Amino acid sequence: MDARASANAPKQEIRLADYQPPAFSIETIDLVFRLEDEVAVVEATSNFKREGDVRSLTLDGGPYMSLKRVALNGVELGGNAYTLNRESLSIHEVPDAFTLTVVTELRPKENTRLEGLYFSGGNYCTQCEAEGFRHITYYLDRPDVLARYNVRIEADKAKFPVLLSNGNPGAMGDLAGGRHFAEWHDPHPKPAYLFAMVAGKLGCLTDSFTTASGKEVTLNIYAAEADLAKCDYAMASLQRSMKWDEEVFGLEYDLDVYNIVAVSDFNMGAMENKGLNVFNTKYVLASPATATDADFDHVEGVIGHEYFHNWTGNRVTCRDWFQLSLKEGLTVFRDQEFSSDMTSRAVKRLDDVRTLRMIQFPEDGGPLAHPVRPEKYIEINNFYTATVYNKGAEVIRMMHRLIGADAFRRGMDLYFERHDGQAVTCEDFVCAMEDASGVDLKHFRLWYSQAGTPSLTIKRERDGTDLILKLEQQTKATPGQGEKKPLHMPVLVGWLDADGNEIQPALEGEGVWTEDGCLLELTAAHQAYRFRDVPDGAVPSLLRAFTAPVSLDHDLSPTELAFLVKHDRDAFARWEAAQYMYGDFLLACVAGKANVKDVPSEISTTFSHLLKDTVTDRALLAELLTLPSEIAIGQRMDVLEPSKIFDAREALLAGLAKANSEALTSLYMSLKPGSYDLKQESKAQRRLRNALLRYISQLPGADDVLRAHLDGADNMTDRIAALAMIASSDMADREAVLEAFYTEWQHDDLVIDKWFAVQGQSTRKDAVARVLELMQHPAFKLANPNRLRSLVTSFSMLNQARFHEADGSGYRLLADTIARVDKINPQTAARLVAPLGRWRRMGEDRQVLMKTALERLRAQVESDDVRELVDKSLG
Repeated sequence: MDARASANAPKQEIRLADYQPPAFSIETIDLVFRLEDEVAVVEATSNFKREGDVRSLTLDGGPYMSLKRVALNGVELGGNAYTLNRESLSIHEVPDAFTLTVVTELRPKENTRLEGLYFSGGNYCTQCEAEGFRHITYYLDRPDVLARYNVRIEADKAKFPVLLSNGNPGAMGDLAGGRHFAEWHDPHPKPAYLFAMVAGKLGCLTDSFTTASGKEVTLNIYAAEADLAKCDYAMASLQRSMKWDEEVFGLEYDLDVYNIVAVSDFNMGAMENKGLNVFNTKYVLASPATATDADFDHVEGVIGHEYFHNWTGNRVTCRDWFQLSLKEGLTVFRDQEFSSDMTSRAVKRLDDVRTLRMIQFPEDGGPLAHPVRPEKYIEINNFYTATVYNKGAEVIRMMHRLIGADAFRRGMDLYFERHDGQAVTCEDFVCAMEDASGVDLKHFRLWYSQAGTPSLTIKRERDGTDLILKLEQQTKATPGQGEKKPLHMPVLVGWLDADGNEIQPALEGEGVWTEDGCLLELTAAHQAYRFRDVPDGAVPSLLRAFTAPVSLDHDLSPTELAFLVKHDRDAFARWEAAQYMYGDFLLACVAGKANVKDVPSEISTTFSHLLKDTVTDRALLAELLTLPSEIAIGQRMDVLEPSKIFDAREALLAGLAKANSEALTSLYMSLKPGSYDLKQESKAQRRLRNALLRYISQLPGADDVLRAHLDGADNMTDRIAALAMIASSDMADREAVLEAFYTEWQHDDLVIDKWFAVQGQSTRKDAVARVLELMQHPAFKLANPNRLRSLVTSFSMLNQARFHEADGSGYRLLADTIARVDKINPQTAARLVAPLGRWRRMGEDRQVLMKTALERLRAQVESDDVRELVDKSLG
């Protein structure tokens, strides 16, 4: 009986409040994959046990496979014994315990959705999170059904010499007709979303790791043979991740082998399948010639992230998909801490905050806002969001701050002791933290259920020799949540006297001085904190380390901000002061209250001071010299004016460059690099040098400097920095430079992704026409998520001035692209929708144009993935 069918009505909304435990459990599942050239036959034999009163068994399925056979306890069932529809297979009567065999046939080469089993680059590959397993076989495809998997793969030996699945390797051997087989056994129960299978012709980089208890683990990274030379850094990152997790959390790896496979067509960054991580090539392949410093950092961070999931996600998994942040928020926090220990903790924190503000804050402030633990969804793929991941990590970080590092570690130990091998909830994690620390986090739980970015206002009031800090928090209404309650948040502050020295005035009331500042716990809408005997001229350092994911408003003057930029010891507070100092002036210029040519003395003197700073870490210095992004500036406006923001920012860049041309050029020349290496000081030097180049690009003769920077570079970090500026310039031979770069690197997909990205971000006035032209380029592949994101997402998310062109051409481009991609890969198409949904932030003319684009898109979409987001965006 064939399960293929045309789409019916849209999916029904699923609610957390309706959760029911599964009616059946599954002890083991034996999977046999018989892979042919055009079809794959999958035989799944599962041992079921009834857990409830339901007499029938309903299995999840999908329209992208054909059902060939169903057998109950070895007896094949006729069509009258079951019902098959587009999304399920129901067996009418089943005993209390039984074995069910289901045989399905798939066509992986036709699977452009890149979920379930698909064919890419000559290899078979799976992606089962969140609901891909139901497109391989009919099953209880939910995270709270855990089973032990035994897998056998059969395929042509010449075409598919590598056969991989989860767990430890078992028997392998040859079969008739030039075929062979391999068996894999995973001793750890897991949900279906963690299943993986790969078959292909792949090279392998092998190494090992000896755990703290003395167990030797074989480590393999599989990739195209030509790419193996770019896997060394990923292997070293994996080994560092394993060592770090043992040292910081006491967690050892639990299988004999750890496999990573790099594939070029992948919807996500990577997937933590137990013992067989499948990675986007973007987060595995790296060499100095082809990868930037940021790429190397991302490889290490994502390698760590997926490895850390072995415990936070795999050994302890989610009860249901509403608990997604239980594994993702926690694991993002863990990978952030790992990267902080491997690099510069201060600069890593700035990068993480920048990402949060650029992606998650707009999400929280728009029609797609949802809590860290959502209450309902139609398509779960749409909740793999910055809110679940990045804001979820900030929630974990706040808990870590509130209870302390030692108690947090005890809480983690208790969490694993209680829940190893289980599917649990966010509340289970918080309870472990409470019980380990003795701290009541009942009020804090609101962070999981309340959407929106809180606004935190801090004002000062002098009372004799005392200074009172008055804190006020407020969260605006979000879709479905009109009333907001005050949250429980940690606010770290410090004080500097008039000479820039750190002081610790006595605090009256709740709060505690720590080595990095005074930790205040804000729990009400309004709270005041009295600091005793604060000397005149003392300046508060606010929200150090960004201890809560809030938007901050304060009464610090430009002079005080400049003072903090020069003297604050907290890297985040120092950077934040610089961002506010620049941002306040730019906002005044956009509003017509200031002239961008009249740069305030606080900015000009601070900028000049920073160019002479020889003490500050060079990576941090680069950040202090960099103006806030157009997105960051826009987030402080009620009505966004992209073209005015762009013009003001470019004018300030040019003004600062002209006023400091000699110092900029001198410092730039002094940073001329030596032989390339990945030491932190070398990466910091490149970061500063490229930040300076952005200013120098505004000066006379800049074309020659940019060409020299590009041509003289021995690494991709410097090449891309120069190429990005050239792509936005009026350089006479700009097209020739871009074409020469393409010709040199056309053999490397990840480098060509960068080539597309710098052009997608080009601020030239012909940007829309250029993106449309590039979409016709022979190297552009609409079906490849990396290539699509490199051009279209770079344009729509990062190129604010040109995406928001007054004629609406940017909106039309994006809507048309989403409609095309929706027919190929709905998950990827859905991730392109968000920029159109922010129409409420725009002026009336652009609102009309954006809504028109959304309405036209709604009339064309076919998938639930895109339809859900378009409907929410339109309200």
